[in-house]
Amino acid sequence: MGDELTAQEKLHLITRNLQEVLGEDKLKAILRERELKIYWGTATTGKPHIAYFVPMSKIADFLKAGCEVTILFADLHAYLDNMKAPWELLELRTQYYEGVIKAMLESIGVPLEKLRFVRGTDYQLSKEYTLDVYRLSSVVTQHDAKKAGAEVVKQVEHPLLSGLLYPGLQALDEEYLKVDAQFGGVDQRKIFTFAEKYLPSLGYTKRIHLMNPMVPGLTGSKMSSSEEESKIDLLDRKEDVKKKLKKAFCEPGNVENNGVLSFIKHVLFPLRSEFVILRDEKWGGIKTYTSYGDLEKDFAQQVIHPGDLKNSIEVALNKLLDPIREKFSSSQMKKLASCAYPDPSTAKSAVKGSTKNSDSEEVVPSRVDLRVGKVLSVEKHPDADALYVEKIDLGEAEPRTVVSGLVAFVPKEELQDRLVVLVCNMKPQKMRGVESQAMLLCAFSSGDPCQVEPLDPPAGSCPGQRVFVEGFENGQPDDELKPKKKVFEKLQADLQISENFVAQWKGKNLMTTLGNLTCKSLKGGIIR
Repeated sequence: MGDELTAQEKLHLITRNLQEVLGEDKLKAILRERELKIYWGTATTGKPHIAYFVPMSKIADFLKAGCEVTILFADLHAYLDNMKAPWELLELRTQYYEGVIKAMLESIGVPLEKLRFVRGTDYQLSKEYTLDVYRLSSVVTQHDAKKAGAEVVKQVEHPLLSGLLYPGLQALDEEYLKVDAQFGGVDQRKIFTFAEKYLPSLGYTKRIHLMNPMVPGLTGSKMSSSEEESKIDLLDRKEDVKKKLKKAFCEPGNVENNGVLSFIKHVLFPLRSEFVILRDEKWGGIKTYTSYGDLEKDFAQQVIHPGDLKNSIEVALNKLLDPIREKFSSSQMKKLASCAYPDPSTAKSAVKGSTKNSDSEEVVPSRVDLRVGKVLSVEKHPDADALYVEKIDLGEAEPRTVVSGLVAFVPKEELQDRLVVLVCNMKPQKMRGVESQAMLLCAFSSGDPCQVEPLDPPAGSCPGQRVFVEGFENGQPDDELKPKKKVFEKLQADLQISENFVAQWKGKNLMTTLGNLTCKSLKGGIIR
């Protein structure tokens, strides 16, 4: 098909829905002469989820435009990214990635014979590549290496050397894969500009860089493997898909940070050129959209209800996932999945010989379900002068009722419409006749008189976004914290505000994917 297209038509296919292109003039020049050679790489760490359909749909565009496409399974990069993937699991995870990504591509009709699949360790352990790593390390500053990986490699106060090497290796991949361009998310931009700066210093050509926008997850933040509720796994059952979509942030008329709409825009429309809204006749009946702009406009004007949008994408999404589920239904593929991603509690129990010593019994911060909420309303408790009754949006189908003893400390108007942080998996309890369904976290001063300030999520946060302790991103919260276990109470003893007004647990920051939790003025305060 690529031979039948003009250079301008190829350019349109290659660049549509991208957020940014670096080197567009060079791209146009190549397309006038020959086919573009491009690569997309993925570090084989957490399980791929439905957001991976976003780059897959662009790979489909590249192939339609006649490009020569290489997919890199970056196993060595996965190891270097602050040891996210243990070395002994790398081979299994790489096999899993290869199987699931090929299944995704087949699901959307991409011919695999037109693709080249490469593993990083196939060439990154060679003498020539290793020598270039040393050559690069002799010209790159620590500052530039850390800055380049700021959006991709986990940032800590004392970074490991492995994380500083990561951007340089990704830059060298462009030369060793012999491509004209690299494709990735806009979160890779600093690595791309790093490559443009430093590859010429080794005598290598500066490449073109094509960047996808970051598609919001179901909670409104970036869709992430470490944030379970923000993503739908490729092997999730249909009932799990329904459950997660039901919880997805999809406010009536709100087209900002709407992961449901973004998935339709960046995956379903490029693949199918249409989207069908399934709804009852009394609400307008079935309607087929051939333009995403028209769909978004109707949703913004509330012509389309969020429930109908979710039901419709559920059907479309399951059509994409069915072939992948089918491929991984064999005992061999199920075994691969369980070995590549062993259940941590099962593994620990096997080592210790007792389920009582599993991760689920350890008092770790990831067991607490901390989320961002938005206060919709604040009223005095009808039977208690010291208590507020708040309605708080947590990105769920209905707001939660929360009772807080803040009347003496925080004026009602300071709570109204603000973002707060809540413990969401405590057992609901009645407080003077009103059931409280979560606990609002505040900083308390240690002096007398006591001062109180609700914790502040980072700018740009939205209801339902997960809050975690640095270093404990991957654990799963308990369904419900058992009062007798006193998990939160034990963790609470080490919660405090730092000298820089950052909320911390044992010196590790409380944060979302957008940054740290803070308070305005209570340096050294406690959190409860």
